[in-house]
Amino acid sequence: MTTKMREEINEIPAAAARLLDTSRTVIAEAANALRDKDPGVVVTIARGSSDHAAHFLKYAIELQMGLPVASLGPSLASIYETPMKLGKAAAFAVSQSGASPDIVAMARGARDGGATTVSLVNTLPSPLGDAATFAVDIKAGPEIAVAATKSFVNSVVAGLAILASWSRDEALTRAVDTLPEHFDKALALDWSALLEPLKSADSLYMLGRGPALAIAAEAALKCKETCELHAEAYSSAEVLHGPVSIVGRDFPVVAFAARDKAEASIAGTVSKLAAGNATCFITSDQATAGHKLPFIATGHPITDALALIVPYYGFIESLSRARGFNPDKPVALKKVTETQ
Repeated sequence: MTTKMREEINEIPAAAARLLDTSRTVIAEAANALRDKDPGVVVTIARGSSDHAAHFLKYAIELQMGLPVASLGPSLASIYETPMKLGKAAAFAVSQSGASPDIVAMARGARDGGATTVSLVNTLPSPLGDAATFAVDIKAGPEIAVAATKSFVNSVVAGLAILASWSRDEALTRAVDTLPEHFDKALALDWSALLEPLKSADSLYMLGRGPALAIAAEAALKCKETCELHAEAYSSAEVLHGPVSIVGRDFPVVAFAARDKAEASIAGTVSKLAAGNATCFITSDQATAGHKLPFIATGHPITDALALIVPYYGFIESLSRARGFNPDKPVALKKVTETQ
């Protein structure tokens, strides 16, 4: 049986190409406004997988622009009704539905507080689109499976396209433009080596650093959503400051490493954990121990990290079925979560 989740994973390359082909005008307009604003800080507003997309963009903006990026708790607006002083800020609000009241309230509050606000949303028109200075349709298309896949990827692609134009970085622009073909290649990667160790696992760690830490967080969420498997994401540096104490023999560890300045550090941590008999997997050739997972090198460290999620999505859909679940309809979840 082909699940909706699998179908939507397979649509990732086409969805990314559609976004890049059809949304260039609003992407350029948002980038020009951000350049004119010249913000001193950037804030993000999101929950769930969308928050992981925002976390990815946090690292990308900090690396690319040298600007600090902070996540705003939506309850500041929806529950505490606290006005935010954001006259020198830019804001990115990310949502699949554009309908969650707390996200909408915080985005509206950011705009009212003076921020140039960009919404990345898969549904227009929508309340979140209306609340922003610029509303970017991420063009992922209908997503039926509860677990977000192509909408997560396209949220990041849209943000990176804005960032590339904002910074006028030709290398990042080329890397973003070639993402659809790299995603297509990533779909063919085989991560089935993870199936047997995780089929009967009770818990595991996902590791990363920089943009790849956001990928680790998204990977951990998908374990919980589709497999009822407890997973926690940590920086490969942070995991050694306490969390390592429960990493015993055969404890599974999956490390997401991009071709960037953090790769050697992640590989070093994995080698240490593997030496203690943890069952380790890593997307790097630099580790001296553990199992190596195949990856696509995109030619740019930021897009390289994003491409890692594509083969993982294919794997987690298979793991969900192997553990006896329906990845399209997790029992305790629904597609649109509206929180106050």
